[in-house]
Amino acid sequence: MTPIEDAPAAPVRILIVDDSSLVRLYYRGILEQAGFSVDQAMNGVEAMEKVLAQPFDLLVVDVNMPKMDGFSFLRQLRQSASDAAVLPALVITTEAGREDMREARAAGANFYLVKPVSEADLHDYVTVLAGAPR
Repeated sequence: MTPIEDAPAAPVRILIVDDSSLVRLYYRGILEQAGFSVDQAMNGVEAMEKVLAQPFDLLVVDVNMPKMDGFSFLRQLRQSASDAAVLPALVITTEAGREDMREARAAGANFYLVKPVSEADLHDYVTVLAGAPR
C-alpha cells in the first residue's frame, strides 16, 4: 500500500468569471494546458451559484459583466459566511484607472491585471495565487 504522502495532489480548481466566451476559452486553454482544473461562469450571479455549490482554489474575475459585475460579485462573496469568502481572486479587466484598481482592492481582489494579459502573466499570477507548484 502506498503512503498517503505519495498520492498525487488534486489539480488546483479555478473558476473563470467573464462574459466573453472568447476570453474564457483563451484563459481555459492556457490554464488547462498548465494542469489546472477549470470551470467557468458568464457573470457574477452564475459565479456565486458555482462557488457556493462546489470547491474552488482560485477565482479569475472580469469587472464589466451583465447581471452582476465583478466588483459586486467579490463584495457579496467576501461578505458571505461561506468558506469561499476567502478564495484568492485575480481581477483581469480592461479598466485601467487607479480608481478601478482601488475599487477592486476594496471589493476583495488580491491582484489586478489589465487586459490583454499574456499567457506567461496569466500562468504566473495564477500559480502564485493558487499556491501551485511551478
